[in-house]
Amino acid sequence: MLSQFTKEMPEHQTLADLAEFPKNVYPVGRLDKDSEGLLILTDDAALTYRLLEPKFAHKRTYWVQVEGSPQAADLQQLSKGVRIKLKNKYYQTLPIEVQLLNAKIDIPNRNPPIRFRQNIPTTWLALTLTEGKNRQVRKMCAAVGFPVLRLIRVGIEALTLADLKPGMVRQMPEKKIKK
Repeated sequence: MLSQFTKEMPEHQTLADLAEFPKNVYPVGRLDKDSEGLLILTDDAALTYRLLEPKFAHKRTYWVQVEGSPQAADLQQLSKGVRIKLKNKYYQTLPIEVQLLNAKIDIPNRNPPIRFRQNIPTTWLALTLTEGKNRQVRKMCAAVGFPVLRLIRVGIEALTLADLKPGMVRQMPEKKIKK
């Protein structure tokens, strides 16, 4: 599903397919077409500004399934920030929080399914960052040698996916979302 309301091609699924939203509601931020997870939709311009303006550096947490088995040194390198390419220039990312997820991740299968190689293990990581450059998580993981197979945004500040399933929409009380 595209994180927008307008279909670029008739077969695309968009946010408009989920529910009837008020006229001035838009997504705050985006998920690329290969990513999944939490998306805030709002008509509150002040909230949109606070969440999109880099100077406010709000936290976003992702569960990332990578190809391979990162070691402690790889995770440390990732946590310090890495050089990625953005628009034909190199950019040093800010430090991030990185955690190896040892427990089995209980999430629905993805459609289309991820690439699977029988002889190459996969690993789940939790990454929390405060900046949002284009495809940043994918580029950061690739920079340390671990291509991303699956990317799920599970949190924006204190808001989490919790029990939301793919395609579910939940209206949040204004007080909770502003917190």
